[in-house]
Amino acid sequence: MSDTAKTTASPQRAGAMSLTLGPWIVAALLLLVLPFIFDNNSSITIMNQMWITVIFALAYNMLLGQGGMLSFGHAVYMGMGGFLCMHVMNYVEDFGIALPLPVLPLFGGLFGMGFAMLIGAISTSGAGTRFAMISLGVGELVAACSVIIVAFFGGEEGISGDRTYGLPFFGIEFLKQIEVYYLISFWLMLSAALMYLFSRTPVGRMANAVRDNPERAQFLGYSSRWVRFYSFMASGFFCGIAGGLFAINYEILTEENLNTSSSGIILLVTFLGGVGFFFGPIIGAIAFTLLQTVLSLKTELWAFYAGALFLATVMYFPGGLAGLIMMHVPAFKFRNAGKLVMPYVKTLIPGLITVLGIAALVEMIFHYRHASVGDDEMTIFWTTFDSHSVVPWVIVTVITAIASYITKTTAPDLKEAWGDANTPPTTGGDA
Repeated sequence: MSDTAKTTASPQRAGAMSLTLGPWIVAALLLLVLPFIFDNNSSITIMNQMWITVIFALAYNMLLGQGGMLSFGHAVYMGMGGFLCMHVMNYVEDFGIALPLPVLPLFGGLFGMGFAMLIGAISTSGAGTRFAMISLGVGELVAACSVIIVAFFGGEEGISGDRTYGLPFFGIEFLKQIEVYYLISFWLMLSAALMYLFSRTPVGRMANAVRDNPERAQFLGYSSRWVRFYSFMASGFFCGIAGGLFAINYEILTEENLNTSSSGIILLVTFLGGVGFFFGPIIGAIAFTLLQTVLSLKTELWAFYAGALFLATVMYFPGGLAGLIMMHVPAFKFRNAGKLVMPYVKTLIPGLITVLGIAALVEMIFHYRHASVGDDEMTIFWTTFDSHSVVPWVIVTVITAIASYITKTTAPDLKEAWGDANTPPTTGGDA
């Protein structure tokens, strides 16, 4: 295999990151200063949700990305951990148990791991259709039980609690969102570090081998089933931690936290970020949370755009957003990244205008069809206009068509520049 092929292929394998402290220190410092940059409760609440989703996505990637196990019901383990934590939280309130709130996610993690142990005993013999269908069946079964076993799940209304009744932790009662933020950030760093270290252990590396070639792993003396089982248990543990943090942050859990819809969302998040990279789910969780929270405040069609982004990722960037980033590593290694700047400017700017133009047309169609009688005005990109007038439709259509034409015209030049940038420089000693 040539050096170019090796360089291009190596980032696509899980665990390709080197174990260095630099990225972790930068991440910790960033988590510390973010509340000062976005100094309001709504932003802190969004970041809390983001970090919980990051833990959940990383835990899911332990199955899908590292072990090759596609689960359609993995929200069950997060939900089970969250429900147990909520019960523990209520016991602390009812019986005055001296339990500090920061250790609560550990109970959720252990319960999630225990439940994963039960399910994994019957589901990890294979990683194909059988595993996927069992995970789907378990998800549906537990979701149905959530409205039947009222004592534990609370029925349709779920269960709620109050985190402030726990034992103060060094005088902190977690009355403010920023206090909860730093608690979640601590568990985020700890969980991410442990999951990364797990990926470097023999079990974690064998999970990659079992994913790629289970027959060869068996031939070398490793049990594919036990490797999957240990990975499944570890994933259940960190899912339970995410559930415990969800209980602390929102103080309520319902059937929605463990149904197949939540499982589908985490699958979307992980694929969007990139299952072949450890940091892929982190990018996916951040992107999806921003779509779900920030974009949903601007438009009712945020789910449509999220679905379109997911579809485009699967079709054109199967490595996810992380894979898209890592594709540029060879160009930087060969010191040819500068060759991509102008082609990117010429192609991506009109491409972005094309996407925004299509989105504007979608929003205009939606407003035209669903707005109440007499509500003719709408605002897109800080511009207010009459959606029933012909002029805005003509302007948006023309701009979108021109931008699309420019994108299509400059795309071959970008492709040529990409190939040139990813070609290693020749030396005088080469034949």
